Amino acid sequence: MKAAVFKEVGQPLSVETVEDPTPSSGELVMKVAYCGVCGTDLHATREGLTTACCGQILGHEFVGEIAEVGKHAEGNWAVGDRVCSIPFIGCGKCAACATGQFFQCEEKKISGVNDQGGFAEYVTAGARETILIPDSLDLKTAALIEPLAVGLHAVRVANLKAGDRVLITGAGPIGLTVALWAKFFGARDVVVSELAESRAELAKKMGANHVVQPDVSAGAMGLLEQFSDLTGSAPDIIFECVGAPGLLQQCMEMAPYGGKIVPVGVCEQPDNIMPFLGLVKELNLQFAIAYTKDDFETSIAMLAERRIDIEPMITDVVSLDDLPGVFEALRTPTHQCKVLTQISQ
Repeated sequence: MKAAVFKEVGQPLSVETVEDPTPSSGELVMKVAYCGVCGTDLHATREGLTTACCGQILGHEFVGEIAEVGKHAEGNWAVGDRVCSIPFIGCGKCAACATGQFFQCEEKKISGVNDQGGFAEYVTAGARETILIPDSLDLKTAALIEPLAVGLHAVRVANLKAGDRVLITGAGPIGLTVALWAKFFGARDVVVSELAESRAELAKKMGANHVVQPDVSAGAMGLLEQFSDLTGSAPDIIFECVGAPGLLQQCMEMAPYGGKIVPVGVCEQPDNIMPFLGLVKELNLQFAIAYTKDDFETSIAMLAERRIDIEPMITDVVSLDDLPGVFEALRTPTHQCKVLTQISQ
């Protein structure tokens, strides 16, 4: 099969012919239709905590059709079923697996990290981690189920309530999905802070009541003033969706007494905060990562019923052969938001 393979830091992905995957007895093989490019894929190709190994096939936002069923795979699967899969293949024996919280499984394999991923014509997936896609939902749209589930999980762990005032830093794919779900669950105000004009426009389509361009020189207090002028209040919940050093401290400075801060962006570098500020304000700091099976299933249901619209996020659809060049361009993005690699029809 053809696949885009990571070779080494500083080199573009290499489209090569590699061996077709073979499922274990409890796995499936999926013929990949689309696979989205995620920021964590970019992180994996540079020096850092999550640098991939040579020969790794990246990609964890994949959808497609079942091509092969393992001998003892759970469920009534058939070749040709349209599916997506949670990219954590669990052990199937622990409490986390039993409750659909596969990220918490200590023995999990992760597609695109320590198991081959979806930038390929075929990929293995766990049978219990795989979910049918309704006929009413096209595969191109379904390719955004994974980032949708990330946003949903963040909003759920924040315990967002109808009427809450929400500030989101960053209008990348995750910031946008958080905005969408915050509005869906009844937030009174959803304000997104974003420097790039193209992404600011997307935020308005994805649930933001207001989009502000932060004044870097004014810092946290400048952004808080903008939020207060628009909403008449301080934010009840701040979602930090950038993951840059210094932003967590700024969120603590903006948060009111008893406010909640939910870091969702991936920050791989050491950072400094002033704990005393959190103490005197009695702030709630709730980190959010990944998702549960229910987050996936809820995202699928809401898309299939057209109760949410995610398609404005798709800015580019490219071929597997064109992926290496587009992947490098995403290191300094311009108009791009969510880029999908179309691998089969």
